[in-house]
Amino acid sequence: MQPKIASKKVNIKEMKNQLVQYVEDTFVEKKDYPKFKAGDTITVAYKIIEGTKERIQHFQGVVLQIAGQGATKDFTIRKISGGIGVERIFPFNSPRITEITVNKRGLVRRSRIFYLRGLTGKKARIKEKRG
Repeated sequence: MQPKIASKKVNIKEMKNQLVQYVEDTFVEKKDYPKFKAGDTITVAYKIIEGTKERIQHFQGVVLQIAGQGATKDFTIRKISGGIGVERIFPFNSPRITEITVNKRGLVRRSRIFYLRGLTGKKARIKEKRG
């Protein structure tokens, strides 16, 4: 009869997650943006580089969702431009984002408001949070 040896099972996934978390905490630059959530109207100022020239462009719209966590966290903004809906996904840790300003706080009950895609005109309005 062989003696039982108490061995610790090494969880590779857990070790991998800890390593990724360590790298994110030490090397990814965290920026201080104002708190916002789905339904808020925000303006994102981001750098556009064309050859040797740089300029800052503003994208103003309603936040549809905030997705991901840690270094992979991003947010989706939707605006209507020339009667056509335009959506853009911005990573929170993008070095190209120079500034985020919150224009209006929206009053919605969901964290992902994709139903706005099917609405037009007055129906697509979001109530503003008072106070």
